[in-house]
Amino acid sequence: MAELPMKRIHIVGRKNSGKTTLIVELVTEFTLRGYCVGTIKHTHYKRELDTPGKDSHRHREAGSTAVGILSPGMNAIFWPQPAKRSRQAMYEQFDATMNQCDIVLVEGDSQTDAAKIEVFRAANSDLPMAMTDAEIQAVVTDDELKIGTAIWKRSDLDSIVQNIALLMELART
Repeated sequence: MAELPMKRIHIVGRKNSGKTTLIVELVTEFTLRGYCVGTIKHTHYKRELDTPGKDSHRHREAGSTAVGILSPGMNAIFWPQPAKRSRQAMYEQFDATMNQCDIVLVEGDSQTDAAKIEVFRAANSDLPMAMTDAEIQAVVTDDELKIGTAIWKRSDLDSIVQNIALLMELART
Protein backbone atom coordinates (compact mmCIF):
# COMPACT_ATOMS: atom_id res chain seq x y z
CA MET A 1 0.00 0.00 0.00
CA ALA A 2 1.41 3.40 -1.00
CA GLU A 3 2.16 5.93 1.72
CA LEU A 4 0.17 9.08 1.04
CA PRO A 5 0.42 12.48 2.74
CA MET A 6 -3.36 12.58 3.12
CA LYS A 7 -4.49 9.99 5.68
CA ARG A 8 -7.41 8.47 3.82
CA ILE A 9 -9.45 5.36 4.08
CA HIS A 10 -11.96 4.23 1.51
CA ILE A 11 -15.38 2.98 2.51
CA VAL A 12 -16.39 0.70 -0.35
CA GLY A 13 -19.30 -1.60 -1.03
CA ARG A 14 -22.02 -2.37 -3.47
CA LYS A 15 -24.93 -0.05 -4.18
CA ASN A 16 -27.27 0.42 -1.19
CA SER A 17 -24.90 -1.33 1.18
CA GLY A 18 -24.92 1.60 3.63
CA LYS A 19 -21.67 3.38 2.74
CA THR A 20 -23.06 6.91 3.07
CA THR A 21 -24.85 6.14 6.33
CA LEU A 22 -21.68 4.66 7.83
CA ILE A 23 -19.55 7.61 6.70
CA VAL A 24 -21.99 10.11 8.24
CA GLU A 25 -21.87 8.18 11.52
CA LEU A 26 -18.06 7.94 11.37
CA VAL A 27 -17.68 11.68 10.73
CA THR A 28 -19.91 12.41 13.73
CA GLU A 29 -18.03 10.00 16.02
CA PHE A 30 -14.52 11.03 14.96
CA THR A 31 -15.48 14.71 15.31
CA LEU A 32 -16.89 14.13 18.80
CA ARG A 33 -13.54 12.51 19.69
CA GLY A 34 -11.62 15.60 18.58
CA TYR A 35 -10.47 14.51 15.13
CA CYS A 36 -10.51 16.81 12.13
CA VAL A 37 -12.30 14.81 9.41
CA GLY A 38 -12.56 15.39 5.68
CA THR A 39 -14.63 13.46 3.17
CA ILE A 40 -14.49 12.83 -0.56
CA LYS A 41 -17.28 11.26 -2.59
CA HIS A 42 -15.91 9.22 -5.50
CA THR A 43 -18.10 8.69 -8.54
CA HIS A 44 -17.61 6.74 -11.73
CA TYR A 45 -19.79 9.14 -13.66
CA LYS A 46 -18.41 12.13 -15.51
CA ARG A 47 -20.75 14.95 -14.60
CA GLU A 48 -20.63 18.70 -14.40
CA LEU A 49 -20.27 19.77 -10.77
CA ASP A 50 -20.48 23.50 -11.41
CA THR A 51 -23.67 25.22 -12.62
CA PRO A 52 -23.58 25.81 -16.39
CA GLY A 53 -24.15 29.45 -17.26
CA LYS A 54 -23.08 30.77 -13.84
CA ASP A 55 -20.03 33.02 -13.56
CA SER A 56 -17.72 30.34 -12.15
CA HIS A 57 -18.64 27.94 -14.95
CA ARG A 58 -18.09 30.67 -17.54
CA HIS A 59 -14.63 31.39 -16.06
CA ARG A 60 -13.65 27.74 -16.49
CA GLU A 61 -15.12 27.53 -19.98
CA ALA A 62 -13.00 30.56 -20.90
CA GLY A 63 -9.88 28.61 -19.94
CA SER A 64 -9.24 29.16 -16.23
CA THR A 65 -7.16 26.30 -14.82
CA ALA A 66 -9.04 26.36 -11.53
CA VAL A 67 -12.08 28.31 -10.39
CA GLY A 68 -12.74 29.11 -6.76
CA ILE A 69 -15.98 30.25 -5.19
CA LEU A 70 -15.64 32.19 -1.95
CA SER A 71 -18.69 33.01 0.15
CA PRO A 72 -19.44 33.79 3.80
CA GLY A 73 -20.75 30.27 4.45
CA MET A 74 -18.76 27.92 2.22
CA ASN A 75 -15.93 27.81 -0.31
CA ALA A 76 -15.42 25.57 -3.30
CA ILE A 77 -12.88 25.04 -6.03
CA PHE A 78 -13.39 23.39 -9.39
CA TRP A 79 -10.59 22.15 -11.60
CA PRO A 80 -10.71 19.96 -14.69
CA GLN A 81 -9.52 16.38 -14.42
CA PRO A 82 -7.18 15.35 -17.25
CA ALA A 83 -8.20 12.00 -18.71
CA LYS A 84 -4.85 10.23 -18.22
CA ARG A 85 -4.06 10.96 -14.55
CA SER A 86 -3.18 8.24 -12.09
CA ARG A 87 -5.47 7.67 -9.11
CA GLN A 88 -2.71 8.79 -6.77
CA ALA A 89 -2.23 12.02 -8.74
CA MET A 90 -5.97 12.70 -8.53
CA TYR A 91 -5.96 12.33 -4.74
CA GLU A 92 -2.76 14.37 -4.42
CA GLN A 93 -4.71 17.34 -5.81
CA PHE A 94 -6.72 17.29 -2.57
CA ASP A 95 -3.63 17.19 -0.33
CA ALA A 96 -3.22 20.95 0.04
CA THR A 97 -6.84 21.37 1.07
CA MET A 98 -7.19 18.31 3.28
CA ASN A 99 -3.71 18.01 4.79
CA GLN A 100 -4.99 19.56 8.04
CA CYS A 101 -7.41 16.64 8.45
CA ASP A 102 -6.49 13.79 10.77
CA ILE A 103 -8.41 11.43 8.50
CA VAL A 104 -10.15 11.66 5.13
CA LEU A 105 -12.99 9.23 4.51
CA VAL A 106 -13.54 8.48 0.83
CA GLU A 107 -16.86 7.02 -0.18
CA GLY A 108 -16.13 4.56 -2.95
CA ASP A 109 -13.22 4.01 -5.34
CA SER A 110 -12.63 0.31 -4.87
CA GLN A 111 -9.77 0.48 -7.42
CA THR A 112 -7.53 2.53 -5.12
CA ASP A 113 -4.32 1.29 -3.54
CA ALA A 114 -5.19 3.02 -0.24
CA ALA A 115 -6.75 1.32 2.79
CA LYS A 116 -10.26 -0.01 2.12
CA ILE A 117 -13.09 -1.09 4.40
CA GLU A 118 -16.12 -2.78 2.84
CA VAL A 119 -19.70 -2.28 3.98
CA PHE A 120 -21.66 -5.46 3.23
CA ARG A 121 -25.32 -6.40 3.46
CA ALA A 122 -26.35 -9.91 2.43
CA ALA A 123 -29.75 -8.52 1.38
CA ASN A 124 -27.97 -6.66 -1.47
CA SER A 125 -25.37 -9.16 -2.58
CA ASP A 126 -24.41 -12.80 -2.23
CA LEU A 127 -20.68 -12.24 -1.80
CA PRO A 128 -18.63 -9.46 -0.29
CA MET A 129 -16.10 -7.71 -2.52
CA ALA A 130 -13.44 -8.85 -0.05
CA MET A 131 -13.79 -12.36 -1.50
CA THR A 132 -12.00 -11.13 -4.64
CA ASP A 133 -10.15 -8.06 -3.34
CA ALA A 134 -7.35 -8.94 -0.94
CA GLU A 135 -6.67 -5.24 -0.28
CA ILE A 136 -9.92 -4.84 1.65
CA GLN A 137 -8.78 -4.82 5.25
CA ALA A 138 -12.12 -5.40 6.97
CA VAL A 139 -15.79 -6.01 6.22
CA VAL A 140 -18.38 -4.06 8.20
CA THR A 141 -21.52 -6.19 8.53
CA ASP A 142 -23.95 -7.75 10.96
CA ASP A 143 -24.42 -10.70 8.59
CA GLU A 144 -22.73 -14.03 9.23
CA LEU A 145 -19.74 -14.43 6.93
CA LYS A 146 -16.99 -16.98 6.66
CA ILE A 147 -14.11 -15.17 5.01
CA GLY A 148 -10.45 -14.60 5.75
CA THR A 149 -10.88 -10.85 6.12
CA ALA A 150 -11.52 -9.18 9.48
CA ILE A 151 -15.21 -8.63 10.23
CA TRP A 152 -16.30 -5.56 12.19
CA LYS A 153 -19.86 -5.61 13.55
CA ARG A 154 -21.94 -2.90 11.90
CA SER A 155 -23.97 -2.53 15.08
CA ASP A 156 -20.81 -1.66 17.08
CA LEU A 157 -19.89 1.83 15.83
CA ASP A 158 -17.51 2.45 18.73
CA SER A 159 -15.45 -0.59 17.77
CA ILE A 160 -15.44 0.44 14.09
CA VAL A 161 -14.14 3.90 15.01
CA GLN A 162 -11.43 2.41 17.24
CA ASN A 163 -10.39 -0.07 14.54
CA ILE A 164 -10.19 2.64 11.88
CA ALA A 165 -8.19 4.88 14.23
CA LEU A 166 -5.74 2.03 14.81
CA LEU A 167 -5.64 1.20 11.13
CA MET A 168 -4.89 4.81 10.25
CA GLU A 169 -2.46 5.17 13.18
CA LEU A 170 -4.56 7.95 14.63
CA ALA A 171 -4.99 6.51 18.10
CA ARG A 172 -4.10 9.24 20.58
CA THR A 173 -1.66 8.23 23.29
